[in-house]
Amino acid sequence: MLLLTIALALDWFIGEPDVLWRRVPHPVVLFGKVIDWFDEKRDDQTLADRFRLSPDRLAFWMGIVLLAALLTISILISSFVQFLYWPFGWLLELAIVTILVAQKSLKDHVQDVADALKRDGVEGGRKAVSMIVGRDVSQLDESGVSKAAVESLAENASDGVVAPVLWYALAGLPGIIFYKAVNTADSMIGHRNERYEYFGKAAARLDDVMNWPAARLTALLVAGVVAVRDGIASAGRLLSITARDAPSHRSPNAGWPETAFAVALGLALGGPRRYGDDFVSAPQLNVEGRGLLSVVDVSAALGLFSRLCFALIGLCGLLALVG
Repeated sequence: MLLLTIALALDWFIGEPDVLWRRVPHPVVLFGKVIDWFDEKRDDQTLADRFRLSPDRLAFWMGIVLLAALLTISILISSFVQFLYWPFGWLLELAIVTILVAQKSLKDHVQDVADALKRDGVEGGRKAVSMIVGRDVSQLDESGVSKAAVESLAENASDGVVAPVLWYALAGLPGIIFYKAVNTADSMIGHRNERYEYFGKAAARLDDVMNWPAARLTALLVAGVVAVRDGIASAGRLLSITARDAPSHRSPNAGWPETAFAVALGLALGGPRRYGDDFVSAPQLNVEGRGLLSVVDVSAALGLFSRLCFALIGLCGLLALVG
């Protein structure tokens, strides 16, 4: 836990060194190359003929094999680091954990949206928020851009920060590497469309399972931040509304951090949105909140995220001392 605490502090204050990624590939890029290779191979008709499988069944089983390959890679990397552990392995492990937790990069990307809205107006905000969301942003006004940024911040606080921390705490280096690999696979192929319905199904389901505890833990952390700021009663109200509204979200996990952020900030999030040609009629989260957002709300969400990250670093540090 001490190494994890140091890694979180390094990531928050320093972040990922861009100069390094100009010389060596980022771990997520490596995972992407593996996923792309399997994506190409599952179109190989000779494999379908050899195993007497339909294209859909071949795609499904290739998705299973992909996850097995990602798990094997995670274990091999961890074994190599363990082999080097003295005197340099712990430094390499510290670097890997720091790289795979996305506190500063997430904060910076959402801050870019706030800065673009202030500097360039709605057009600048649309361009900046399109870098972090998958929805169609072309028709969004300032409120829509702000809402998209806050929702992305909330969801990624769970997926990009709390989940990798949790999996490192539970399963060490193999846990955080494999989680990041599965999360990358879900973002690349976990889509319900003609190409990825079968190939990405296993990755999407496993990502849901691995993010299940982190999403609920994120809501608890937000409640803890609110308890310190506004008192126990406010935290209890936040948890009550989160438990009421989060299950209505189309994702089994994203509704928990999004609703928690919505209540903590006094906002109504969710609602209808467009992804490409698909229009999603989603329910609102925390309907009691204010539905019209502005850049001020993005800044407030960033402040909440900062306090959440400090709480997480403090919790890991406390567990390190107790341990």
